[in-house]
Amino acid sequence: MKKIIFVLFLIVFICIGYIVFFENKNSSITNSAAIHLSRINEAKKVINSNSKYNNKIAFFIDMKIPSGKNRFFVYDLKTDKIIDKGLVAHGSGSETGVKGKLQFSNVPNLLSTSLGKYSIGNHYKGKFGKAYKLYGLDKTNNNAFKRDIVFHYYYDVPYNEKDGYICNSYGCPMVSKRYFERIAKIIDASESNILMCIYY
Repeated sequence: MKKIIFVLFLIVFICIGYIVFFENKNSSITNSAAIHLSRINEAKKVINSNSKYNNKIAFFIDMKIPSGKNRFFVYDLKTDKIIDKGLVAHGSGSETGVKGKLQFSNVPNLLSTSLGKYSIGNHYKGKFGKAYKLYGLDKTNNNAFKRDIVFHYYYDVPYNEKDGYICNSYGCPMVSKRYFERIAKIIDASESNILMCIYY
């Protein structure tokens, strides 16, 4: 009888272990698949070329994902895992009139989101409160500083995912105050510039 109980206990233990391992494996795969490998490699190339960039953390924003869903990703470059995610608004000038289809521009006064890699600079107090200056590193976003494109929060941006779409910005990557405060802690704790990559 004791042998039967022991065998049953062993089978249950093995099954639980298998389920936990399988779920963790699937979670890891989903985690990595959320950002295309080519985007990660592009960011790492820039980061490795200059010691002024943070080589542990990078931010990725996937504009293909609807604005009502999490599309701002905090990525751990050492473990190759997403460690946080949240909602982020795009510029009103990026709307095309077709839901889910966006356009992008680097031209001043168009209120559009610009694609490309950004270096996050110092924070300052602007009309929306604390904000971080952004410096465009590509031809597609090299007017960012001139256009006053910054990373900031806005009260109308929801914290949780929702069906449909959220409010638009004037071209800035704009998040909720609650999420901004979490990201700001990462930026402020960094001794080097963090890279933000916006793509479509």
